[in-house]
Amino acid sequence: MDKQISHGNNKACTKCTSILWEKYHAGIIPVIPDIKCKSPAEGDLLMGRDPVSIARSLEAAGAPVISVVTESEHYGGSRELLYSIAQAVHVPILRKDFIKNREQLLESVEMGAGSVLLISSILEKNQLFSLVEEAILLGLEPLVETHSEEEIKVANEMGVTFLGINNRNIIQWEMDDGNVNTTERLAELVRPGAFLLSESSISSSEDVKRAIAAGAHSVLVGTAILKAEDPAKMYLKLSGREV
Repeated sequence: MDKQISHGNNKACTKCTSILWEKYHAGIIPVIPDIKCKSPAEGDLLMGRDPVSIARSLEAAGAPVISVVTESEHYGGSRELLYSIAQAVHVPILRKDFIKNREQLLESVEMGAGSVLLISSILEKNQLFSLVEEAILLGLEPLVETHSEEEIKVANEMGVTFLGINNRNIIQWEMDDGNVNTTERLAELVRPGAFLLSESSISSSEDVKRAIAAGAHSVLVGTAILKAEDPAKMYLKLSGREV
């Protein structure tokens, strides 16, 4: 029998998803903005703007959680970036990076992250299980990212409660032509009760609606928000609250 994750009674571990579920059940699409300095496909995304100021404006626009990419080579992130944003906002921070060991989990806590991305495609099954368990013990909520039927099957067997479907292939640095079809194809495979996040290739309100209709409870959007002249206004549009 496959091992299942022990979630225990650590309230910190449920903070992100409890906030997201609350928004979802209130009829509000919980869009998570993704702060990244650049992308392999689009290049510079900040265009001289201050990412901390952008994060503050997105919190003010209603973002329940803010994602921060700390990978430096391809996405221009840093640990200092996450720390600065965590100090500037009051919502939970999701750290996105290629996390493979306990040391990276420990530094995530030190930076101020409340949640951490664990990418199925770069981790062996036992390694993923160990990192999920360790994250929970450290008070981090693990978001397990998947991109295939097999990866979702493994996550289901583990009892993962926070699961993401990346519409693009991270192994190809998300430079493939993936789109919301990936969520539409895979969402029904996710076990009932898990909070499902659709990631990448979300660029319009129509994409958001398609992802939610397919079974996702939330979407994560980076490039479309950051490329907008007014990121907060774009955030409101994507979340269906444009004013």
